[in-house]
Amino acid sequence: MATGESWRIRYLPPAISLIAGAALWQWVGSQTSAAFLSTFSATVARLVALTVSGEVVTALAESMTLFFTGLVIAILIAVPLGVMLARFRVLRVASETYIMMLYATPMAALIPFILSLMGFGFTPKVVVVVLFAMFPILYNTIEGARSVKPELIEVARSYRSSEWGLWRDVLIPYTLPFALTGIRQGIGRGLVGMIAAEFYLSASGIGRLITVSERDFDTAGVLASIIIISILGAALMAVGRRLENHFAAWRGLGR
Repeated sequence: MATGESWRIRYLPPAISLIAGAALWQWVGSQTSAAFLSTFSATVARLVALTVSGEVVTALAESMTLFFTGLVIAILIAVPLGVMLARFRVLRVASETYIMMLYATPMAALIPFILSLMGFGFTPKVVVVVLFAMFPILYNTIEGARSVKPELIEVARSYRSSEWGLWRDVLIPYTLPFALTGIRQGIGRGLVGMIAAEFYLSASGIGRLITVSERDFDTAGVLASIIIISILGAALMAVGRRLENHFAAWRGLGR
């Protein structure tokens, strides 16, 4: 009984909300010119057509290669750098202003600069995704590593732990839930960076689908492409949330 009630509380409201949103979309679209807003049914039909033709699969393969390459590089840079900056106060104080400035900078404004330096290839697009995704990961990792209890470090030192042992056994495990929070936030920003790079550098992947649909005044195609990105982003962030909750619970930080 409790399980069934829990299932209803967890899944029923989102399902009702999605159905209501689709019905509202269908009604508004039916009252509007298709050149401005296609109906929900027309958008779904276009999404099915793109999937059957193989365009979605090809576009997703290109976009996901770009996205995961950039995200992995962002993680590999931000997590160790965040722990190091938290561990060495002088470095953190010297770089903190720059990190906050870059975190607040609209990264899309840097795309023309990246274009002028690196051209239109795959590498500059990866750089864009890295810049979009890295700073939430870095900021959360720094805050997590700074919150390590001094008693834990003192105990590790009393057992003659080396600096590397301190990182491996105390700093990284304690910081992991915070880093995962940053990664979850970085996923959303990285997807935005992926689309921006595919728009402004060289048309590819989902960005190319949107560009072609806009050129052909295919509103249903544009909305179908946006739905793909929305579903993908929600799925990836849900995975990130589950990992975050798992490791937060393991550290006794579960919400």
